Amino acid sequence: MTDINFKKSVNISEKEACWSVAQVQLLLDLPFNDLMYQAQLVHRQHHDANAVQLSTLISVKTGGCPEDCSYCPQAARYHTEIENQDLLSLDEVVSAAKNAKSQGASRFCMGAAWRGPKQRDITKMAEIVSAVKALGLETCATLGMLKPGQAAQLSDAGLDYYNHNLDTAPEIYDEIITTRDYQDRLNTLQEVRDAGINVCCGGIVGMGETRQSRAGLIAQLANLTPYPESVPINHLVQVEGTPLYGTAILDPFEFVRTIAAARITMPNAIVRLSAGRQEMSEAIQALCFLAGANSIFYGDKLLTTGNPEANSDQALFKKLGLRSL
Repeated sequence: MTDINFKKSVNISEKEACWSVAQVQLLLDLPFNDLMYQAQLVHRQHHDANAVQLSTLISVKTGGCPEDCSYCPQAARYHTEIENQDLLSLDEVVSAAKNAKSQGASRFCMGAAWRGPKQRDITKMAEIVSAVKALGLETCATLGMLKPGQAAQLSDAGLDYYNHNLDTAPEIYDEIITTRDYQDRLNTLQEVRDAGINVCCGGIVGMGETRQSRAGLIAQLANLTPYPESVPINHLVQVEGTPLYGTAILDPFEFVRTIAAARITMPNAIVRLSAGRQEMSEAIQALCFLAGANSIFYGDKLLTTGNPEANSDQALFKKLGLRSL
């Protein structure tokens, strides 16, 4: 399929910013080789095709969350093996950040299981962000919903990115979460934008959704104004005790297709191969990089679930001829 025929097939122009769900689904429905070809073309136009950014994610406050996100083992209402943990100390977080940097990470991401931080939490997190930033690392935080003024405080502390995922398509959102609505998420993203912080926003696939719903998620992300600078695509990690435990496993090629659609619709974004990577074969990970993923979380844990160890990632990078950013 030529570039011209491809553009005609999804009915878009070079400058068009709006993607309909139907247009994204046309991408997802392409023959696999055609989709990969188009994604790789877009990727090479906007990024170094053989460079991948390494990030480390730690949980700075674990468990006890009052939300009912069906995928999350940190929700207080679900019976999982996650133990509640108070906010880590400044020294503990800085020590973890130094270790991440020594392992090659360039971005340090901090997650807290809150519905939204209280002012005392923001004050402590601002101090932590400043200390991590002073190490020469990019900083990212995911702390839940933000109230007016809180994003500005994090920005003043040196926060580079704020992560707040849309999770899934709006039409099935209330099947996954009922304790907040889609607009709550959009409101926090606007607070982040208004504070001048880069947006990290993506979603989770493999929650029993249809291909059309995956198209709906990608369309929502691509139509944010502007679309996120960082787009994490997560594969559901099923944890016993959560409502989504036992969901039919998503075909790995559907996951690769989702990565490719994210790359094509958001060409300048960093597309992040995120949760679920531990369960992926090296071959599927390689296809994700080919489809346009150019960031991974690096280390032995991703919040509360396992993640490929640094040595394994280094070996895979060597096999593929990839280098870290």
